[in-house]
Amino acid sequence: MDEEYDVIVLGTGLKECIISGLLSVDRLKVLHMDRNDYYGGASTSLNLNQLWKRFRGDDKPPESLGASKEYNVDMIPKFMMANEVLVRILIHTDVTKYLNFKAVDGSYVYNKGKIYKVPATDVEALKSPLMGLFEKRRARKFFIYVQDYEDDDPKSHEGLDLNKITARDLISKYGLEDDTIDFIGHALALYLDDGYLDQPAYDFVKRIRLYADSLARFQGGSPYIYPLYGLGELPQAFARLSAVYGGTYMLSKPDCKVVFDDAGKAIGVSSEGETAKCKKVVCDPSYLPDKAHKVGRVTRAICIMSHPIPDTNESHSAQVILPQKQLGRKSDMYLFCCSYTHNVAAKGKYIAFVTTEAETDNPEIELKPGVDLLGPVDEIFYDSYDRYEPTNDSAADSCFISSSYDATTHFESTVKDVIAMYKKITGKELDLTVDLNAASAAPEQ
Repeated sequence: MDEEYDVIVLGTGLKECIISGLLSVDRLKVLHMDRNDYYGGASTSLNLNQLWKRFRGDDKPPESLGASKEYNVDMIPKFMMANEVLVRILIHTDVTKYLNFKAVDGSYVYNKGKIYKVPATDVEALKSPLMGLFEKRRARKFFIYVQDYEDDDPKSHEGLDLNKITARDLISKYGLEDDTIDFIGHALALYLDDGYLDQPAYDFVKRIRLYADSLARFQGGSPYIYPLYGLGELPQAFARLSAVYGGTYMLSKPDCKVVFDDAGKAIGVSSEGETAKCKKVVCDPSYLPDKAHKVGRVTRAICIMSHPIPDTNESHSAQVILPQKQLGRKSDMYLFCCSYTHNVAAKGKYIAFVTTEAETDNPEIELKPGVDLLGPVDEIFYDSYDRYEPTNDSAADSCFISSSYDATTHFESTVKDVIAMYKKITGKELDLTVDLNAASAAPEQ
């Protein structure tokens, strides 16, 4: 291995694959290695036998669940918003030609013990049983303001400077109630906590707009899309893309280690007695554990069911967000459901995840409010994993380390991390001016 690479990427997790794809498109010379013999790292996708092996220790699932190969159970399931940055990245890199997307049926929020469709526009606000009559009118006015807001049209700002006033100020101008603020902040703007209320309102308005624009894109019941066969297709699609641009992928490299010079700068990666030289290393925290620290823990239940989540209008795929205040918690809980219609399970079967940031050491009790909403389940597995963030100075050691995946069932935080890493690695902003229509969702089967 005498060649020198611009970048060596370790791990084929989703973030690493996206970055590898972006760098390849930028014509950098990329070598991508993984200690595992499969793609995806922590964000891999498992068939039924693999699922049983991982969580039950044997590979003998009950025959009633159908053929193992019909299951593609994502270990880090996340929906994409139709107009979001990740979709722009997929189009920008042309990786969309390897993927088929299908719209997600429903987007819901939990309020006072019940599940409601998330209203995202003035028309939906008037119809929503989430709010009383007067609150509906107030919410409608607020949504109209958001829908009409244009950066370059001062008239649409109605005298408000969204970079100066906070989200809390904007909300109080419309007199919205706490429960309304709760679903707008957590289920529409997708904030993880209530810190946003004291930040400039501009980001808040932009996020609600993204939701509403994405919802309008496919005329479906949600703003979300998801690939057929699940997210496991994404790392492989990026691997193909990288190969088109001359990048090299190597799986089953069990002992790959980063090599440093005397000054502590990464200069290559060694595996099986050979060293490949490089200028920069990109990896997930598991490859450089001494350069990362634990910041939290995700706990989740993975369920196989024979029906959709109750009260979601028979949705074959849906997200339900349970805002923290509704549960008396410090972090939101997320329900993710997908089924045979996205080719992730056998006919008639549904895969549901209940995920949250762990606040106790007892996942079964902690996840109960979410699991109870699922109705009867055929099988349930409980699982937890630690979340790590990098502690290193990448300017000093040339190592660019991603953060572990969080509990959210959408891509907001994942993409933020990728874009920040891209900027650090290349020193430039990612240019994503693309035609969003290049990624169309597959028509209903």
